[in-house]
Amino acid sequence: MASFRKALKSQQKNHKERSQPDFRSSLGPLEKKKDYKLRADDYHKKQNTLAALRKKALDKNPDEFYYNMISSQLKNGVHRQKGQVEEKTDEQVKLMRTQDLRYVEMKRVAEAKTIERMKSELHLLDAYSKQKNRHTFFVDSKKEVADFDLATHLDTAPELVERVYNRPTYHTLKTKSIQGALQPYTLMKLAKQRRHQYKILAQRIGREKKMFVVSQKIQTRKDLHDKNKKVKVHNETIKTAAVYKFAAKRKR
Repeated sequence: MASFRKALKSQQKNHKERSQPDFRSSLGPLEKKKDYKLRADDYHKKQNTLAALRKKALDKNPDEFYYNMISSQLKNGVHRQKGQVEEKTDEQVKLMRTQDLRYVEMKRVAEAKTIERMKSELHLLDAYSKQKNRHTFFVDSKKEVADFDLATHLDTAPELVERVYNRPTYHTLKTKSIQGALQPYTLMKLAKQRRHQYKILAQRIGREKKMFVVSQKIQTRKDLHDKNKKVKVHNETIKTAAVYKFAAKRKR
């Protein structure tokens, strides 16, 4: 009997819900059962919440008191805890900002040293963002320009002409032995590692620039704490700190 019921179900026609009629297309798509189920569940959930809150309000003790009633305040319809205002003197604020500035500067200097070390190791020989240098050759006639062969002039292999570094001549290739990896797999692996190092270097350079901007913003806020008159010249941006013009004051 079970197999017979399965056979009957396999021949049954799939039930398809009808779509919105054409003359009612301006009202949007027809609501399906799953949409109605979601809307009904949301409605019943809200009704249950309101009923629970209504019951809680009816059962509330009018003489109930707890200290959070007076230690919180209503802002924009939301209860917020009243925070204690920490009082700081001008000297304390200056010291705190000086310590923050020193910490950021220390991290920035450490990052700059790491960048210089990586640049000395990588040499930026085949970096994509590096501006390519030009090598100009001078000849005596237009015929020499037409017959000019760069590989012959440099006395090197045509495959090495495009390289800006490690471009040996034929004499060097004949007299010296090749040092280093020669297998294509090893060369591809080394190139991948070099590209990864360049990517890390670019990230560190960006991080050092961001810390420099942060240090400038901290220094600006520290200078603003003085009582001297100042006028804002440029607003603060993501890449630059705000620029102020301070009134000239003679030092005694």
